[in-house]
Amino acid sequence: MAKNIKLSVDAMGGDAAPAIVMDGLVEARLRYPHVKYLVYGREAEITPYLDKHPSLKHCCEIRHCDDVITGDQKVSQAIRQGRNSSMWNAINAVKIGDAHGVVSAGNTGALMAMAKLSMRTLPGIDRPAICSLFPNQVSETTMLDLGANAQCDVHNLVEFAVMGACFTRALKGIEKPRVGLLNIGSEDLKGTDLLRDAAEILRESDLDMDFVGFVEGDDIMLGSVDVVVTDGFTGNVSLKTAEGAAKLYTEFLRSAFKSSLMAKLGYLLIKPVLSKVMARLDPRKYNGALFVGINGVAVKSHGGTDAIGFANALGVAVDMVDRDLNSSIGEQITHLNFVATESTQATKTA
Repeated sequence: MAKNIKLSVDAMGGDAAPAIVMDGLVEARLRYPHVKYLVYGREAEITPYLDKHPSLKHCCEIRHCDDVITGDQKVSQAIRQGRNSSMWNAINAVKIGDAHGVVSAGNTGALMAMAKLSMRTLPGIDRPAICSLFPNQVSETTMLDLGANAQCDVHNLVEFAVMGACFTRALKGIEKPRVGLLNIGSEDLKGTDLLRDAAEILRESDLDMDFVGFVEGDDIMLGSVDVVVTDGFTGNVSLKTAEGAAKLYTEFLRSAFKSSLMAKLGYLLIKPVLSKVMARLDPRKYNGALFVGINGVAVKSHGGTDAIGFANALGVAVDMVDRDLNSSIGEQITHLNFVATESTQATKTA
């Protein structure tokens, strides 16, 4: 682990802020004792948590901000009026070098827009993407984009593939992650011209990934690949569908086990096994979506998570800072652009 990592935290973002944020910092303190935090928000609301948990005083510095970006606030309004908000100042701390990364459970659109405006994108990156993990039968599947870009061109999809592979390599240590483009079929002729063109570029670019071609929706949970790439519209629909299916499954189980005395007895018998299954599917375990492509580390926590979930989001930021994700992305994008230039020159010569 690297030493002297410092993260800025938007203490006022999220459904139950600042309570879940500060409780999450208590949990994170146990996991990452070497990390320090700049906590942005209303000092009068934050200080009682430091008094309640004295250990936080050794790793947290409160930086007072009067304003808060609400969950339903329009992005344009947040940018115009939010310069004294906890979110903006937490992001700006990364830009000016006070922190190595930022974590917020606040308004997703505002966080992305402010992060892009303040930190800009990495050189060679056209658009940042939202990247996170899905549980699969083997481990986890990295998926992007999950909602930042409703419409994408060929170049965007190729960039997403590069960033997703770098994220997976940094987080899981897979030297050549298996990468697939989400499509309506695995055959080469399926899908749109955009997908086929992106696939051709990825096959010919000799990047540090194992590009397997097209994958379908069920491959996300099967674990057929390590990285699934798609546009933000499709990715967000997939994410919300998976979340809804998990809730439906949980509710069906709860209703079934309450349906009769025999069902309740059966629950007692299988409770240990069921607990393992539910732990495997616990959304808190996968909390923390990274804004890949931003020239800095910015992590979005789910607004409705609890302390454990927020601590996991902090963990994503720690891992990405520690493993220098952006340097890896920069190297791969440089290689991609070099290959594209060489191909263009070869075409002109021919």
